[in-house]
Amino acid sequence: MDKLTISCNVTILTFDELNDMEKNLVVAAQNATTNSYSPYSHFSVGAAVRLSDGSVYTGNNQENASYPCGLCAERTALYYANAQHPNTPVEAIAIAAKNADGFLKTPITPCGACRQSLLETENRFHQKITVYLYGTEGIYRVDSIADLLPLQFTL
Repeated sequence: MDKLTISCNVTILTFDELNDMEKNLVVAAQNATTNSYSPYSHFSVGAAVRLSDGSVYTGNNQENASYPCGLCAERTALYYANAQHPNTPVEAIAIAAKNADGFLKTPITPCGACRQSLLETENRFHQKITVYLYGTEGIYRVDSIADLLPLQFTL
């Protein structure tokens, strides 16, 4: 029997260790939580994607009483950016989440569907997407969405 070990490198940073572009992206994700429509979970998620031309697009989770009809913040931001600029690669995404107590101490990660959608964009443009996961006690930086989805589905 063989064994496969999979690992993911994550850099943990403070907000002050980010450069200005990174800080702006994280703040945009935080601000995007404000417009979340989450009357069922009361869990607001915001995402901000930065394209290679420097433009930033945000999205947030949009819930629905028929739960499968809702959409995550990551895909809302990603699809909006791709719809507006279909030929411009995505360089980075920042994700922030809060509940009734405020922003979470530990970052949340994208769900599987969001990881797959982000991976499709990464593969489409042949360019890694840096991921910033915001938590009040640290920001996780991952160099590529592929690192968060090591056993990925591709054709």
